[in-house]
Amino acid sequence: MNVVIAIDSLKGSLSSLEAGRAIESGIHLAVPSAKVQIRPLADGGEGTVEALTLGMGGTLHTVTVTGPLGEPVACTYGILPESRTAIIEMAGAAGITLVPDEKRNPLYTTTYGVGEVICDAIANGCRHFIVGIGGSATNDGGVGMLQALGFEMLTQDGNAIPLGAAGLSSLARITDTNVIPELKDCTFRIDCDVTNPLCGPNGCSAIFGPQKGAPPDRIAQMDLWLAHYASLTAKQYPHADAAAPGTGAAGGLGFAFLAYMNAVLESGIKIVLEETGLEEVIQSADLVVTGEGRLDGQTVMGKAPIGVAALAKKYGKPVIAFSGSVTEDATACNRHGIDAYFPILRGVQTLKEAMNSDNARKNMTAAAEQVFRLILCCRESGVPA
Repeated sequence: MNVVIAIDSLKGSLSSLEAGRAIESGIHLAVPSAKVQIRPLADGGEGTVEALTLGMGGTLHTVTVTGPLGEPVACTYGILPESRTAIIEMAGAAGITLVPDEKRNPLYTTTYGVGEVICDAIANGCRHFIVGIGGSATNDGGVGMLQALGFEMLTQDGNAIPLGAAGLSSLARITDTNVIPELKDCTFRIDCDVTNPLCGPNGCSAIFGPQKGAPPDRIAQMDLWLAHYASLTAKQYPHADAAAPGTGAAGGLGFAFLAYMNAVLESGIKIVLEETGLEEVIQSADLVVTGEGRLDGQTVMGKAPIGVAALAKKYGKPVIAFSGSVTEDATACNRHGIDAYFPILRGVQTLKEAMNSDNARKNMTAAAEQVFRLILCCRESGVPA
């Protein structure tokens, strides 16, 4: 029996790899001869750095960079040395969780630290990047990141503009003569499920600015500043398109990547599935196992397990899923490629007990063992489909 496991993390309990190994243990208790391959899984959001890096034999690196408020923060990113790939979550350097509620105001938060992380990865030999840009505290159009990479954002007097969205109000000229030379050799796959443009009623200032603490009376100004920045950018880089879907992601960071760097915006799960080579191992599998912390009606809305199921069904493979809990509307998963799913709880437990890592691991292993005993029993007895 050849089994491929690609399960998302059970947040607060088990990482993707830990969950996968727990299932593997259960499979081997039932079918000792089974060949099991585990691939890390994440949807491109929180936890992607750890899941992809450790799951693909990479190493984690921590670097001190400029945080969203201009104060030092420690940001951890991953390096896959064989492919010279860096895996970065922008939220680790410029995320909203790094800013206390009372200090949230995108007029003054910056993406400068994101550029510093990229510089550190380049210095460590990376030339390919996977970047998740969710959870930002910023609305600076990615200008801070660009400044860290050597792009000069200048006032009329030739001085560097201040960090933060407010700095865009004095932007008069952009130069790239001092950009780090290695940047031209780098490629970027940007995890972006947001389709908002940079400016306008559906732009980042109007839609996401209030969530980041922007004063209501400054929203229109921020939008105008970004439009001016986009106009200056287009004069230097004619391909820049502020109306392109996703350019408003992360306060305009999507625009900066598309306009200034060799980047593409893609679905996070698409990036993860391709980078882990899951399709290749699924082709020779007898069965595919996936899952996440909670299976519900929202799982079918582009979440990681459904991405795995779709890939498995491309090759006609059966798919089962394990999860910490399921809801009544999780039956939608059966219509989207997951043939059967199983909650792992074996008895009445408090939420705290259920989420305890040791308990979750034991429950996952026990559930997998019993499911695979059933599969083996059906196979050996020749039970018809």
